[in-house]
Amino acid sequence: MKAPANPPVDGRFRFRLDLAYDGTDFYGFAKQSAYRTVAGELLSGLVKIFGEDDQDFRMRVAGRTDAGVHAQAQVLHLDLTSEQLKRIRRGHGVAERLNKIIAPDVRVISFEEAEPGFHARYSALSRRYRYSIADRSVVPNPMTSRYLLEILWHLEVEPMVEVAKEFIGLRDFRAFCKERDGTTTIRRLREISVKRRSNGVIDIEIEADAFCHNMVRSVVGALMSAGSGRTSVREVRKALSGQRNEHAYKVQAPQGLTLIKIAYPAKSKLAAQAELTQRTRTLDDN
Repeated sequence: MKAPANPPVDGRFRFRLDLAYDGTDFYGFAKQSAYRTVAGELLSGLVKIFGEDDQDFRMRVAGRTDAGVHAQAQVLHLDLTSEQLKRIRRGHGVAERLNKIIAPDVRVISFEEAEPGFHARYSALSRRYRYSIADRSVVPNPMTSRYLLEILWHLEVEPMVEVAKEFIGLRDFRAFCKERDGTTTIRRLREISVKRRSNGVIDIEIEADAFCHNMVRSVVGALMSAGSGRTSVREVRKALSGQRNEHAYKVQAPQGLTLIKIAYPAKSKLAAQAELTQRTRTLDDN
């Protein structure tokens, strides 16, 4: 195979992978030697195709999902050497080859040359998640139980919708995140919706520029608390303003959470977006 048209990154050529997975039996995305992970499963397939790589192909992902969390539209990139490129056979797609090698709870949707300046994590404009809940009004269904949270009480959607409005905009989500050293808990939440389907299942969709650890499931905890009559708009405002203790609301179980979309800018703006994302956010950002 001839070298890609795009210029190499530090001597390697960048490729974008889009994939989906059932997170039930994975200990999250990130590679861990003692546990089965999505990255570990992918790397085992990549090694069989391209050979060993002491840098794990410089794999970077748009968002590292936690144990038990699913994805319909995850994105990552990897960097291949010119020697590794020779192992890509004409007429034999890498996505198809990987899907024959790796376990069926991970599927590679596409494997393509990355656009110049593309970085799976830093070039992303936003991530969108869906959290699905089956409350007391929903008839249990074993075909969907791996992908939603089943509870034994009723949730009122209207107060959940009202509380959801409080999260929109640039906020410090310290009370809704597990903080990590050297990172910020300031995020811009672009959209949040709460809707009940015709079959009774409640879908909460949340889109933000990025999410800190446990943020989505903690926000869902606040909305469920509102739907149960145990919290109010006023209490959520206090949490967002730092007047309530950190981790004010329960982090809900992972199986109800699915990554459903990652948005990127136009090709010409990929590099600029990657540079912008790496700047530390403040509440003064526009």
